[in-house]
Amino acid sequence: MRVSILTISDSVAAAKSEDRSGPAVIDRCRQLGWRIVSSAVRADDREAIELFLKEAADSNDADAILTTGGTGLGPRDVTPEATETVVDRVIPGFPEHMRAAGREKTPRAILSRGTAGIRGKTIILNLPGSPSGAVESLNAVADLLPHAVNIIHGARHDSEPLS
Repeated sequence: MRVSILTISDSVAAAKSEDRSGPAVIDRCRQLGWRIVSSAVRADDREAIELFLKEAADSNDADAILTTGGTGLGPRDVTPEATETVVDRVIPGFPEHMRAAGREKTPRAILSRGTAGIRGKTIILNLPGSPSGAVESLNAVADLLPHAVNIIHGARHDSEPLS
């Protein structure tokens, strides 16, 4: 499976802090046997996030775009809104499952507003901004994501997922 990673953080985009969540997600994707086709950083700016998601999805270079950051309750956390603007259809089960799994470790997991959806033939999935939260959320849906990609690409529900 081909994956693009987008870290969303004002401080990382301004080079005031190190990106730890993007590399953590990249490492986990590689452990799963997925190919990273791109990674980028954007500030918590809705238009910039929307533009990246549109261009990355419309290029058909990635089967999934995983974002990390911007899913909280803060006034600059706009990743879910940007994602919902650009997707054709939402996939409510992914974020519901990620929050439920996260709640087993911390009650604060339910405060994540991450969403998921489909643009063209690409799944866009919002992960939390903390490295551990991002990887734990990805782990919660990692076995389902390749299957979902296969379905979007026309496979039947009983088919084997991409690796």
